[in-house]
Amino acid sequence: MNVREQTEALEEEYLSPHAAKSRTARRKEPMEECPFRTKFQRDRDRILHSKSFRRLKHKTQVYIVAGDHYRTRMTHSLEVSQISRTIARGLRLNEDLAEAIALGHDVGHTPFGHAGEAAMAELTGHFAHNEQSLRVVEFLEKGGKGLNLTIEVKDGIVNHTGPHLPKTLEGRIVRTADRIAYLAHDYDDSLRAGLLTPGDLPRLVYERLGTQTSQMITSMVADMITASAGQDDIRQGAACKEAMDVFRAFMFDHIYHSEVLAHERRQAAFVLRELYGYFLAHFEALPQEFAARESCWGRRQTVTDYVAGLTDSYAVQLFNEIFMPPVGLMVH
Repeated sequence: MNVREQTEALEEEYLSPHAAKSRTARRKEPMEECPFRTKFQRDRDRILHSKSFRRLKHKTQVYIVAGDHYRTRMTHSLEVSQISRTIARGLRLNEDLAEAIALGHDVGHTPFGHAGEAAMAELTGHFAHNEQSLRVVEFLEKGGKGLNLTIEVKDGIVNHTGPHLPKTLEGRIVRTADRIAYLAHDYDDSLRAGLLTPGDLPRLVYERLGTQTSQMITSMVADMITASAGQDDIRQGAACKEAMDVFRAFMFDHIYHSEVLAHERRQAAFVLRELYGYFLAHFEALPQEFAARESCWGRRQTVTDYVAGLTDSYAVQLFNEIFMPPVGLMVH
C-alpha cells in the first residue's frame, strides 16, 4: 500500500460519512494516479502552480491604488483557504478538497476587482467570475489543455457564488468562507485606508461578531462549525447569519458601491472598455497563444478571455502603450 492509498484509507476511517472521499473522485480525462498525493491534493497543487493563480497577486481585491499591506486576490484566496480548512477540520470533512476549491475559486476574476467584472459584463452581455474561473481551469490553463481537475473541485469553484449550491459540503464551506474572509478583511483594509473608523459598523455586528477582525472571523467560523456539527449540510446560526447580512449590506453601501471609490471604478471600466474594443478591432495584436484560439472559441470569446485574464498593472501598461503618446522629457 503506497502513501496515497494509506491516506485514502485514513479518509474512509476518520472523515464524516458526509465528507467527499478522494478515492471516489473522478476526472473528465483519466490519469495515472500519483503514489503520494490524493486526487484532491493533486488538484490543489495544479491550481497553486498555475499561471492564473500567480496572476492573482496583481489583481485588485477592493482597493485599486493600495500599498503592500492591502489584500489582493491572491491573499484573499489564501485567507479563504485557511478559513475553509479550519471549518472542514472541525466538521471532519475533506480539508484537501476545501483547500483546492478555495485556491481556485477566483482564478477567473478580472483586473480591478468587481469594477472590472461589472465592466466585462457590460461589454459582453454576460460575464460572471465564477463561470470564468471554471473556464480557466477547464479550457484555458496549460496552453488550452486545462488542468483536468476533479468534478468535485470544478463544481465547488463554479458554485462558490451564484444561484446553485455546490454538491459537496466542502464546496458549501468555501461558499460561506469566501464571505467570512471578504467581510472581515475588507473591513480591515477599509480601516487601514481611512474610509472607515472603529465603531462605524452597525452595533449589531460588533455585539454578535466582536470588534476586532480576528474576533469576527473566529465568531463566524465557530458558528458554522457548531451549527453544522452532526448535520448533513453546512448551516449557520440565525443570529450570526443576520449579523453577516447586516455587515454585508453595510460594506456594499459604504465601501463597494461608495462614491469615494467611484472615480477608481470609472477609471477601471474605461481602461477595460478601451482595451476590449481595441483587440476586437486589432485581433492580430493579441499574443499568438490567444490569436490561435479564434477557430475554436471565436473572436469575441477569445478577446474576453484575454482581457479578463490581465492583471491590473499589465492592463494599465497595455493601455499606455496602445493609447498614450510616448512623450518624454525634452533635452536642450
